[in-house]
Amino acid sequence: MFNFLIQMTIIDLAFTSAIEQAHLIRTGEISPLELAQLYLSRIEQLDRTPSVHPNSMGLGSYVHVQTELVIAQARQMTDKLGNYLSKHRHTSHHSHHPLPPFFGVPIAIKDLDPVAGLPCSYGLQALSQNLSQSDSGIVTRIKQAGFQILGKTATSELGSTPFCEGFGFPPTRNPWNTDYTAGGSSGGSAAAVAAGLCAIAQGSDGGGSIRGPAACCGVVGIKPSRGRISWEPLGDRISGIATHGVLSRTVTDGAALLDSICGYSIGDPYWLPDPILSFQTAAERALQHQNNPLKIQVITEINGVEKLNPVCQNAVVHTGHLLANLGHHVESGNLSIADLITPFTIVWQSAIGESTFPTEWFHPYNQWLYQQSEGCTSGKYLRAVAQLQLIARRLVQEFSQFDVVVLPVFMHPPIQIGQWSNLCPEELLAKIIQWVAPCPPLNATGQPAIAIPVDLDQTGLPTSVQLVGRPGDEITIITLAAQLEQMGNWQSRRPVSF
Repeated sequence: MFNFLIQMTIIDLAFTSAIEQAHLIRTGEISPLELAQLYLSRIEQLDRTPSVHPNSMGLGSYVHVQTELVIAQARQMTDKLGNYLSKHRHTSHHSHHPLPPFFGVPIAIKDLDPVAGLPCSYGLQALSQNLSQSDSGIVTRIKQAGFQILGKTATSELGSTPFCEGFGFPPTRNPWNTDYTAGGSSGGSAAAVAAGLCAIAQGSDGGGSIRGPAACCGVVGIKPSRGRISWEPLGDRISGIATHGVLSRTVTDGAALLDSICGYSIGDPYWLPDPILSFQTAAERALQHQNNPLKIQVITEINGVEKLNPVCQNAVVHTGHLLANLGHHVESGNLSIADLITPFTIVWQSAIGESTFPTEWFHPYNQWLYQQSEGCTSGKYLRAVAQLQLIARRLVQEFSQFDVVVLPVFMHPPIQIGQWSNLCPEELLAKIIQWVAPCPPLNATGQPAIAIPVDLDQTGLPTSVQLVGRPGDEITIITLAAQLEQMGNWQSRRPVSF
C-alpha cells in the first residue's frame, strides 16, 4: 500500500492538496480506496465520531461517517480507475473518456446538505438517524466532479451560532488548540480540513459561517458572490444573504472546487455570468499578476460595535504591509455597520422561524430565536429586507472605490469551548453580533470574500483576514490571496497534534 511513498509519509499524504491527490490518482500512484482508508483511519484515531465514541474528547469534526458505504464506493472508484489506466497505458495523454477532475479525492459535506444514504441532522440530535433519500444540488455537482464523500461534518444547530456545541453531539474543537472552538456554523468542515481528516470540504455562509471557521482553524474559506452557486432544488429562503462555499488548505484547491460547483441552474432567483477564466487558473497565475498594482483599502476600525481586538487589528495592518510590498496601492479606512445590525438580525433569524421541526428539539437559544421570529409580521420582515438592501447599496458604493477591501474576519480571537454556554439567549445573541460583526456586511451586499490565515497568536491559534472583491469579481481576490499565500507559505503549517 502507498508504494510511491518513498519521499512522502502517510501524514504528508493526508495533508497533500486535493489537486495533487487527483494527479496521484490519475497517474496510478495511489488509489481512491487507499485514500479513503487513510482518512477513515485518521478520523477513527483523531476525531472519535459519536457513533463510535459517544463520550470522547476527540476533535468532533464529523457527525456522520458510514465506513462500509465509504469503502464500498471507494472500491468501485478504484476498479473504475484500474480499467481507465489499463485502457490508456500506451497513450501519452488521457483524452479519451477522461475521468472527472477530482476523481477519487475525498471530501466532506456540511450537515446542512442532504447526501443520499447518509443522515442529515441539521445539527439536531433528534434527526441523527434521518437518512437522506437524495442529494442536494451542490452535492450532485460535487459527485459529478468525481469526489468521494467521506461523511457529514458538524454544524451548529440549524446553523445558528458561530461555534459547534450542539445537544447530543460532542463540541467541535480547534485542531490548533483543542480548548478553543473551531467556529461555526461550518466548524466541522474547517476543523476536518485543518486536521488532515479530508482533502477539502463544502460549507455555507449566511453571516460568516465559512469565513469564521476558516479563520479559527487556519484554512482558506471562500464565500462567493450571490448567485455564483445555485441553491437547487431549493429556492432562496433568507433574501439572498446565504451562499454555499468551500474550505480548503490552499487557495488553488478552493478555487478549483469553486469551479466545479458554480453555475446557473434553471429557476435560480440570482445568477451571474461565467467568469472570464477559471478560478483555478486565476490562482495559478497569481505570480504573473504581481506587476499589476491594485487599489486596496485596509479596514482598521469598525464603528457600531465594540473595539477591534489588537490581535485582529494587527493581522489586518500586517496584511496591508505585505500588499504594499507587493506593489499595490494601500490606504487605511474604517467601516460603519451600526445601521446594519437590526435589519440583518431580523432577516437572519427568520431562517429559524421558517423551520418546520418541533421546537422542543431545539436548544433554548434557538427556541428563543423562533419565538422572536414569530413576533415578526410579514410587513416587518419586508421592511427589514428593504432597509438591508439600502444599506447594501451604500456599502457597495463605498467599497467600489477600491479593487479589494481587507477586513478582519472576527472582532476578537476564538472563544474557548463552553465559554458562552451559561449565557441567556439575549446575552448570547449580543455576544455573537459583537464577535462576527465584520462578516454579515458582505452577506448583505452579496460580494465575494475569502478568508486566509496570516499568523499564529500567543495561544497558538491562527489569525486571519478576509479579502473582499467587487460584486461578481472572485478572480481578483483569489489572485491576491494566492499571492499572499505564496509569500507566507502558510499552507505548509500543520497543527502539531495532527
